[in-house]
Amino acid sequence: MARARTQGFLDRLQRFFRDYTAGMNSRDLRRLFERDAANAYAVLTREHAREPEPRDGIKLWLHRTRLAFLGLSYKLSPARRLLFVLALLFLLLGFTRDLEVVFSTERVRILVDFSPFWFTLSFLALTYLLALELVDRVRVRDELEVARELQAALLPQEMPVVPGWSFAHSYRTANEVGGDYYDLMPLPDGRVALIVGDASGHGMAAGLVMAIANTTLKTAIDIDPSPERVLALVNRAIWRIGTRRAFMSVFYAVLDPVAGTLEYVCAGHPFPFVRREEGRIEELGRGGLPLGIREVLPLEAQHATLAPGDLLVLYTDGLAEAVDAAGRAFGYDRIAELLETGGAPWAVHDRILSTFDVHTRDEPLRDDLTLLVMSRLPPLPVGVRDDGSDAPAAVSS
Repeated sequence: MARARTQGFLDRLQRFFRDYTAGMNSRDLRRLFERDAANAYAVLTREHAREPEPRDGIKLWLHRTRLAFLGLSYKLSPARRLLFVLALLFLLLGFTRDLEVVFSTERVRILVDFSPFWFTLSFLALTYLLALELVDRVRVRDELEVARELQAALLPQEMPVVPGWSFAHSYRTANEVGGDYYDLMPLPDGRVALIVGDASGHGMAAGLVMAIANTTLKTAIDIDPSPERVLALVNRAIWRIGTRRAFMSVFYAVLDPVAGTLEYVCAGHPFPFVRREEGRIEELGRGGLPLGIREVLPLEAQHATLAPGDLLVLYTDGLAEAVDAAGRAFGYDRIAELLETGGAPWAVHDRILSTFDVHTRDEPLRDDLTLLVMSRLPPLPVGVRDDGSDAPAAVSS
């Protein structure tokens, strides 16, 4: 009976350990003490980043310890800051056996016996403080999850059917909320409005800029879908946010799916690639400023024509500028190289992302990533219906 109880206890302990350490790996442990530690120190001490550091080893260590302590303390609310200091004081008392306080007029001896009481008090105070901070983080995470769901509703879950054209697309965010935006919107006259944008930074701030741009964009398209007019209104809306950090690179185009003509403006956005049917790689665009940098921007539309068999690849800089463990960027040239062999949009899309995943491996995504590949299909034989079903969209987040 005793052996059975012991075996049952060991089994429960083993299950608990397995559940508690689920998902843990050596890579995450190394990151915990390498990159995560460096990032934490940078965040805690960014208010004092310009302070000169001493060159001496001990003085440098003391200097950085002081900055980390102050940074950690001042990130807490005043009440929690006091609790943090008290917890450290209790810990110090736990190591203290004899404490002497000497006055000039008389000698006073204070004896503090070592006891686990102070260690226990310090542990409880730090655990309580950690619990409070974790609860705050969970609440913020829940709010971000709601924001993520709302943002996902602004993005296309699947592309509209455009006869004679095929699409593949994907979207990944570096945080719960991203700043990338893309859409394909049929117009009443049969043309299609196409946009890919990237708000500055990533996270909640970029997501807000993206939401403002989305609302303004759809209103502007209803008024006049021409690239100059649409981006002029979006630029004014972003400019009125009133902060230098709010800007957005955009590639906006109006496509005539029958003629294959593309009228577009590239405002500070990475130039899309066009792979011609015979294999030649071209770039669309001309240098310009992102939206929101100035109240009035010089916006001039350009024109291109996509022939049957041509591929158009649009993306944000989160694709080209993603780095591997050695700090090497994926690169714009790599994207162009991956287009050389051509193929259907979904095949090109998957080829780019699979190569991207091999390049970054276990590195976290540092910026949002959007990839849209579209192709003008060759004419179909008479009697064959074209509904775009031969090109399934590839969506990821």
